[in-house]
Amino acid sequence: MSNKLMDWSSLLNGKRFSSIFDREKPTGGPSKDELTFLKEQFRTAQERDHDRVLFATPFRRLGDKTQVFPLESNESIRTRLTHSYEVANLARSIGLEIAHKYIDKLPGTPIRSLPAMLACVGLAHDIGNPPFGHQGEYAIRAWFERNHTMLFEAPKKSDAHEDELKNWEKIEGDLSSLTEQHKKDFLEFEGNAQSLRVLAKLQVMADDLGLNLTVGTLAAVMKYISASNGLDENIQARNKVGFFASEQSLVKKIREETGLQGDARHPLALIMEACDDICYSVMDAEDAIKKGIVSLNDLLATLLSVPDREALDPVIEYVCKTSEFELKSLREGAKLHPSELQDVATQKFRVTAIHVMVSAVVQAFDDHYDQIMDGSFSGELVKVSDGGALCSALKKFDRENAFNHKDVLEVELKGYNTLNRLMDYLWIGITERKEYDNLDSKRTSPFASYVYSRISKNYKRIFEGKVKQYHEEDALPIRYKEMQLLTDMVSGMTDQFCIDLHDELDSYYRERNIKNA
Repeated sequence: MSNKLMDWSSLLNGKRFSSIFDREKPTGGPSKDELTFLKEQFRTAQERDHDRVLFATPFRRLGDKTQVFPLESNESIRTRLTHSYEVANLARSIGLEIAHKYIDKLPGTPIRSLPAMLACVGLAHDIGNPPFGHQGEYAIRAWFERNHTMLFEAPKKSDAHEDELKNWEKIEGDLSSLTEQHKKDFLEFEGNAQSLRVLAKLQVMADDLGLNLTVGTLAAVMKYISASNGLDENIQARNKVGFFASEQSLVKKIREETGLQGDARHPLALIMEACDDICYSVMDAEDAIKKGIVSLNDLLATLLSVPDREALDPVIEYVCKTSEFELKSLREGAKLHPSELQDVATQKFRVTAIHVMVSAVVQAFDDHYDQIMDGSFSGELVKVSDGGALCSALKKFDRENAFNHKDVLEVELKGYNTLNRLMDYLWIGITERKEYDNLDSKRTSPFASYVYSRISKNYKRIFEGKVKQYHEEDALPIRYKEMQLLTDMVSGMTDQFCIDLHDELDSYYRERNIKNA
């Protein structure tokens, strides 16, 4: 890795792909000159990015996507949407502090652009996550593993049905062109890579530029920078899939335009990752307390418990002792119902814990600034900060007391099974067509036709190649495109829509089987 420092002007690059690729603008419409106040754009490029994500349909869908507790009726329990708002808020706050601290090194108007960019990537970081939280990712990977032979190997001629036999040579040739990366994109499916795809391509109007965000923002939203065939669990930047083969050329362009090389991640991606860690470590514990799974006393006792001969981490001790003091003060000074007492005390714990960890992350960014800017920093800001032990202890508490609770596991299992079966039905609609190389050709059954009609028109336009394409894309096998249409559709669903569509298609599938029996 070169010791040359990255350039903030490149990192905050405000170019959009529409300008890089010279996207044609329609002519003949009204001129902005007719309204004098429209002559100049007062928002920065990063502020406009933030607003584009905020108003996007996939962002609103996060309101019905699981954070920890699936299908939760208690509106005070967090969803992916509220989690994303919280991450964005912390990221914006840190961005404002860094903009002030490094103002002499930052271009333009960093007091506006840096916080807006961090707030934007905070909003966007989970936008590609499937329904039912991480169980959704596991279900998608499991479906591809379960159907490995069907997906990646051509059927024997003797076993092929009529339509497969007619297209057999095309199918065999197409499947033989699948690379290891093509297969691993789905066997190692990752919501982070899907987020980039949603932002940069899938919000289709007439072309494949998605929300047309700036390249700086797209670089910062990438927590991971690895292809599926380049994973390395010892390197944080390559710990998970950062992009799919379909976006490989796009990512290359993003990194070239922002000056990122090797395994270096965008400095603001490190901050967004830290804010994500802080939020879910604290908020998941708070939600578990709200649901009555554990109490605040359980949390404090767990955090303060250390093995013999080990010293208690001073940050953990400070947060817990502060929380105990505030709980005692509330009990003695406020006339609160016991349930209100715990709720208010838990909120105070959350405030203290977040403040401590955010402050520690800002200090860690400052301490490691040179390594971050020359690309040699390979860790996580939370872990190397003074708040690292607290964050780790909270995550451990969440795993043992929230994620593994019977009620959570039961609903997750339902979601997992529903998603797997729904993918079976969608696959019928995607693949059972008359002509293998004509992606929108007539489907071979009324059920397949109906299923295909239920897939988002946006995703089908990309799948069928019916939008103007600006992004360079290596020739992708038809089977890859089929699998990607499946994951695009599934990832875009909310928890409830996933269940509803499954039930709808399941009833038609059973009806079809009864008639054909």
